[in-house]
Amino acid sequence: MESTVSRVTTQGQAVLSELRESGGFLSAQDVWAAMRASGNKVGLSTVYRRLQAMADDGLLDVVRVADGEATYRYCGPSLEGSHHHHVVCRRCGRAEEVDSKAVERWTATVATELGFIDVDHTVELFGTCATCATS
Repeated sequence: MESTVSRVTTQGQAVLSELRESGGFLSAQDVWAAMRASGNKVGLSTVYRRLQAMADDGLLDVVRVADGEATYRYCGPSLEGSHHHHVVCRRCGRAEEVDSKAVERWTATVATELGFIDVDHTVELFGTCATCATS
């Protein structure tokens, strides 16, 4: 199966540019609205497809917010390789990558204690950043 990373389209590049410029997590609707506002006539279904393909290829992080909606963020090199975690502000969407060695150790310990192997996990931390807390 061919990787979509090797065949990023013009529209895919525009989606990626929106995410890079924002620096935070955006929903597909947010990306689409920003692209439309800048004159790009991309369709919403195209935005969803490009986001999913880029997430599958590891170009984007995906975090589900409280209502279950997927949000996406372009993420450069992580602290620990490709698998990592974030703490995300509920109000402004600012995200910070966190050192998650303790989470990884805990996951391995629990899996071993329960007799599981090949375990994956998702940890999403949400809070209010200092800027939003004081405004």
